[in-house]
Amino acid sequence: MTGAEGGASGPEASPGPLSGIRVVELASDNAAAAGKMFAGMGAEVVVVEPSGGHSSRAIGPFLDDHPGPERSLWWWNYNTSKKGITLDLDTQGDLSHLLGLIGQADLVLEAELPGSLRERGIDRVDIMEARPELIWVSVSPFGETSARSHEPCTDLTLMAGGGPVWNCGYDDHSLPPVRGGGNQATNISSVHAVMAALVAVVHRDATGGGQHVDVNMHAALNVTTEVGSYEWLVAQNTVQRQTGRHASVSPTAKSQVRAADGGYVVLGFPPRSADDYQSILQWLDELGLADHFPDRVLLQLAVDRGGVKMTELGVDPVAMECWNAGRAAMSTIASSLGAYECFEGFQQRGIVCGIVYDPEDTVADRHFVARGFPTPVRHDELDRTYVYPGAPLAFSRSPWRITSRAPHVDEHRAEVLGWLESGR
Repeated sequence: MTGAEGGASGPEASPGPLSGIRVVELASDNAAAAGKMFAGMGAEVVVVEPSGGHSSRAIGPFLDDHPGPERSLWWWNYNTSKKGITLDLDTQGDLSHLLGLIGQADLVLEAELPGSLRERGIDRVDIMEARPELIWVSVSPFGETSARSHEPCTDLTLMAGGGPVWNCGYDDHSLPPVRGGGNQATNISSVHAVMAALVAVVHRDATGGGQHVDVNMHAALNVTTEVGSYEWLVAQNTVQRQTGRHASVSPTAKSQVRAADGGYVVLGFPPRSADDYQSILQWLDELGLADHFPDRVLLQLAVDRGGVKMTELGVDPVAMECWNAGRAAMSTIASSLGAYECFEGFQQRGIVCGIVYDPEDTVADRHFVARGFPTPVRHDELDRTYVYPGAPLAFSRSPWRITSRAPHVDEHRAEVLGWLESGR
């Protein structure tokens, strides 16, 4: 998040796709991102914290590097657009308040260890028997019914055990695997939780029945290994880490290239259609590189033969030579241009290319800016507006938006308890 002057973007006229849905979220590290996505899609999300605020308010970094429950940027990011209340579930009064809120909710989101809520007087089975239309989403490291359900874990151990860490790293295997940053285990699991919950909402709309959604974080990570898990399950093959490209059983051609300005681009698939190859030829000419590229004749051959099909690569040597020439031509172009110029040029020509960004460059990218990804959010208590990362997805007819900063400790207590009194 970065400081910015100006006001926050106001709510748009069109309601979000989950407008009218109320979510009671029990504050947690593992499901906060799911609650944020629900709130961004228009649901009314109430995040319930223990007295004094949830422990995740102590997760850094902090505003101006000064720790405090209202200064955690982790809390800021994962709790936008939510209302907040603190409840001491060890007291009968606050436990009754929580049960009352659940009684008015469409969806409950929690990431407690299996069985722990029942021990505190919140029995999901009994509640759902009384309210069969309720959707209850549980996020836990290994799922509620696993023999490992109470095994201690962290984001790192889940990532390692689930498989993504094995897939991430460099061609040089003397270097250790690379753990993805940014709470990947929790973010990936929250995406799965939201997808499953949306299906449950559609099912309830059609049938009137709710259901329990049991999200296994380990399993969510395991199916996010591209072909890694499938290779092992089907053929007992182990994929190997590769720099800037998919892990694979056998090494594939390198695709990450250092551009002329020191930045990096990832070239992805070489050209396939005749038009792609023609575009590469023309770009080489425009850059004055054609005479220095010895395989130009193979690019022209690819144009003449109508491109290269993926199915030809294992059986047609000429197709393979054209394919390799296309990749080499892309590398030649990339190494002669700045990273962004290369990235933008390939994108304009409809050819796959990515760019390696740092967070600041990502937020400032013209494409992301045009899509409204950098989102200004007003903090009246600080008399400042900060730029947040915006919608992780785009709807064609209904918006995803941030309507407010994350709640302060117990900020909406009077409002939320008022719902119980009014039966709203």
